[in-house]
Amino acid sequence: MARNKRAIPEINAGSMADIAFLLLISYLVTTTMDTDKGINRKLPPWDEDLEQDIPPIKERNIFTVLVNSNDQLLVEDEYLEISQLREKAMEFIDNNGDGSCTYCKGYKVSSSSDNPDKAVISLQNDRGTSYGMYVKVQNELVAAYEDLRDKYAEEEYGKSTEEWMLKKIKTLLRKLKALILKKFLKLNL
Repeated sequence: MARNKRAIPEINAGSMADIAFLLLISYLVTTTMDTDKGINRKLPPWDEDLEQDIPPIKERNIFTVLVNSNDQLLVEDEYLEISQLREKAMEFIDNNGDGSCTYCKGYKVSSSSDNPDKAVISLQNDRGTSYGMYVKVQNELVAAYEDLRDKYAEEEYGKSTEEWMLKKIKTLLRKLKALILKKFLKLNL
């Protein structure tokens, strides 16, 4: 029995890596990733030396938020609903009590914060506070800063911070596409 020995044809795989790279980039650009739920905060490491060198903070620059075991808010010695917290925090941060902030639009109340750089928000909760309430309070406090940032960006640049970031990302993606295309064409010529 004679065997038929034929040569196996070769496949040109010269640009296979480039095509795989392009597919990977297009996949990364077009897909959405699931994000983890929870609190995204990175706390600084504990340092014994820092405990002794903490500069004094004026009482008026501290915005105190207390959450009890019944998930009730006590903000600056006043009971508030969660829906009122953001506005109250924005008033505190944007106060400009000492007049040193050039972009602040606050009421300049002498019993509130000096300026955003000196404003400190103290969030304390009871052991019985639900995790959901703690996250809601943190979200409202972070949203207060984001709203102030957006308001300032809108007044200063005519765009929200989100619009500005999207424009920057689109510009970077266009440059990346041009580089990939240039490399692809260069390799295939």
